[in-house]
Amino acid sequence: MRTYFKKRYNSFRFAFRGINAAVRSEPHMRLHVLSAIVVLLLGATFGVSKTEWCLLAASIGFVITAEIINTAIETVVNLVSPHYNPLAGKAKDLAAGAVLMAAVTAAVVGTIIFLPYFLEFAEVYF
Repeated sequence: MRTYFKKRYNSFRFAFRGINAAVRSEPHMRLHVLSAIVVLLLGATFGVSKTEWCLLAASIGFVITAEIINTAIETVVNLVSPHYNPLAGKAKDLAAGAVLMAAVTAAVVGTIIFLPYFLEFAEVYF
C-alpha cells in the first residue's frame, strides 16, 4: 500500500515539475498564465455566474493544456530531429495551430461572457 501512495505522489510531483518547466521556458505559457489571472480577477470583480465560471475555467484549462502539449511536441521533435526537416516543421506548426485555436476559442468565450458586463459598466460610469 505504501508503494502505491509513493507512486501516486511521484506522479503528481513529476506533473507539477512539467508544468513548472513549461512556465519557466515558454514565454507564451507565461502570457497564458497572466491572461488567466486577469480573467479570474475580472470574473471576481464582475461577479460572474457559476456557469460562466465553469466556462472560463474550462477555457483556461483548454489553453494551458494545449500549450503544455505544444511544448512537449516541440521538445520531442527537437530531440529526434535536431536538423531541419519539413515533417518536423509541420508537426511543430500543427501543435502551435492547436494552441492558437484554443486561445481564439477562449477569447470568444471571454468576449461572450465579459462584453455584457463591460457594456453595463460603461453605461453606469460613462
